[in-house]
Amino acid sequence: MAPAKPVDVQAFANTQLALLDAELQSELQENSGLISNTSPTALQRAGLAITNLVVSAQRTGLGGKTVLELGPDSATSTTGELPEHGIRTGDIVLVSELPAGSAKKREIKELEKKGARGVVTKTKRETVAIAIDEDKEDVSFSGRLWIVKLADDVTYRRMNQTMKELEKQTESDYSMFTRVLFGLSSPSSIPSDLTTEQECASIEWIDPTLNDSQKDAIRFSLASKEIALIHGPPGTGKTHTLIELILQMVKRNLRILVCGPSNISVDNIVERLSPHKLPILRLGHPARLLPSVLNHSLDILTSTSEAGLIVKDVRAEMDAKQASIKKTRTGRERKAIYADLKGLRKEYRIRERQCVSDLIRGSKVVLATLHGAGGFQLKNEAFDVIIIDEASQALEAQCWVPLLAAKKAICAGDHLQLPPTVKSSNSKTKAPVKDGDKIIRGMNLETTLFDRLLSLHGSSIKRMLTTQYRMHENIMRFPSDELYDGKLIAADGVKGRLLNDLPGVQDAEDTNEPVIFIDTQGGDFPEKSEEEDTGRKSSVKSLLGDSKSNENEAALAKQHVQKLVDAGVKPEDIAVVTPYNAQVALLAPLKEQFPGIELGSVDGFQGREKEAIIVTLVRSNSEGEVGFLGEKRRLNGELAQTGTASVARPEAFISRVYEVPVAMTRPKRSLTVIGDSDTVQNLLFWGHLVAALGCFPSPSYSHRFCLRQVADHVGSRGSKFLKNWMEWLEENADLRYPDLASLGT
Repeated sequence: MAPAKPVDVQAFANTQLALLDAELQSELQENSGLISNTSPTALQRAGLAITNLVVSAQRTGLGGKTVLELGPDSATSTTGELPEHGIRTGDIVLVSELPAGSAKKREIKELEKKGARGVVTKTKRETVAIAIDEDKEDVSFSGRLWIVKLADDVTYRRMNQTMKELEKQTESDYSMFTRVLFGLSSPSSIPSDLTTEQECASIEWIDPTLNDSQKDAIRFSLASKEIALIHGPPGTGKTHTLIELILQMVKRNLRILVCGPSNISVDNIVERLSPHKLPILRLGHPARLLPSVLNHSLDILTSTSEAGLIVKDVRAEMDAKQASIKKTRTGRERKAIYADLKGLRKEYRIRERQCVSDLIRGSKVVLATLHGAGGFQLKNEAFDVIIIDEASQALEAQCWVPLLAAKKAICAGDHLQLPPTVKSSNSKTKAPVKDGDKIIRGMNLETTLFDRLLSLHGSSIKRMLTTQYRMHENIMRFPSDELYDGKLIAADGVKGRLLNDLPGVQDAEDTNEPVIFIDTQGGDFPEKSEEEDTGRKSSVKSLLGDSKSNENEAALAKQHVQKLVDAGVKPEDIAVVTPYNAQVALLAPLKEQFPGIELGSVDGFQGREKEAIIVTLVRSNSEGEVGFLGEKRRLNGELAQTGTASVARPEAFISRVYEVPVAMTRPKRSLTVIGDSDTVQNLLFWGHLVAALGCFPSPSYSHRFCLRQVADHVGSRGSKFLKNWMEWLEENADLRYPDLASLGT
């Protein structure tokens, strides 16, 4: 593939600003009026809310914030567990009294005003904890409550600010780093054999168990002058490699800023670094951090350090002065106290700022989310290297928040997995721009920095990790051959392990096979839509994305789980995943029957792994419709969409259905796929037909957009990928044809 052309920096910044504005407007529009125009039940089914909650506990959290713990109302819950939902730690939510079914819009808005915004600090099966915003900490709730997810524009403001700064730069302002990242200069050359290069050859490895590909990636990252990409396919120890790289850089007296697109991606690195006793600092809202990393957070360190104790003393003096105002008798006394308070506040701000600055400067490794790196704490701070984990799941504008002043960057990720989630109905540049602005037509938000740099400079800037430590060799084989040029190697400890190797598990036909394909071949296993099943109105249908379910497939999944449990597999080692929330709801009784089992819509299982995973594909119909397939990386990427996207978002509709075979990279010992091969194979017809005819029966905008996507992806790459996957399953999986009579349905 020919290398891409250099990119005009100002045109890039202008285009990103237009795309980001369209994306923000789409998100705000999605949330605007959502509460008053859609029933709480519909929002819950869409994964955006949890209803029928009561306050189970209230406490004071970090920073003095009020934390509410909400659990299911015993009057509406028989299990004591929350329903399946899409609320995650770090989400911004509204807590409000649950409106009655007959409530009018005005009454609902009044309840919304009385509610409180907050940040989700923890989600468990039985409760969800929320740190309430400071301006509503005195709010009190009684009766039945609900929470609903809200849009957050802070990230967009940071990205916009960064792009505007980049837009203002002239060519004379560009550093060598910036020039390389836009293709205006080539990366500095490094020796082809780093094992003989003096500095890299003499590395004393902190972890001697690293494999050759991990060592090569670390040598390459240390030797690179401007940019290095570490390509880490599923299970290849990418985070393990980054930890060794960070430790090696610290030994070289380098100062490092480590970032990721999500709090969990950053916290995972903090947890792994903690045992090495480095001076590390984690920036971020304490409500969004894992409990295990709080001791490294700025909030905790500023209150426990020596400088922090002085700040605390000043605050105590301020509180005492404030309290003494009530005891004054004259205006002169009050005026004197207010003058003292003014001086104390000034001293408090100066000391707090100095305390924060000292902590940051004293830390060799600072960690933050990508947009968190744009906070005031890091203003004017300089770092030798920026490391971005999960770079292939971040918007490029997000990455530029820490990169704008960088000298060198290491980006780690897997560009063959899912790109960042984009909500705007057309992520390509169509947003209005100012007259005279340069624009790059065809650029979209799903193209990540990782993608663009590979296209710009080729594989010379990349090193791939090739030994995977998660999957049985047979489970690994198809994604390796199809996506990673057959380069993945299963480590000796995992390549032959099966369920029957687990303690207490019997040797049976369901435990001694790594890959099982239960092919329903349509007929007796038809799908149902939400609207068909419940008679819901179209407004709800658009929220739920016309979610599908398949009762007989759910029965097959239950039957297979029962066989595994009967053979001795623990329910907590099993997960059942599906692309549709309606199917998750249908599978919900499994949680009561097999406590500990995990059910997942396609975002609820992101980054997770289990000993055994059962995938129910749901779609089975005589027309052979499966929904339209996006890029093949969606078949391999981590489970990321909820399957609840509106049909007004055609790109999400396209990618939704068969992105779930990504589960092929999540199980350790057993992968079971339940689906209709006839429906899957018929997708080939649809893909080639669309590519050949260039039209849809419907002239609507959504369908025209789908057309472009299908012609680009399904008609070329996607259909070949699905065809290969079906052929591989038929040849390599333990192929089974279910008997409907055995299900008792």
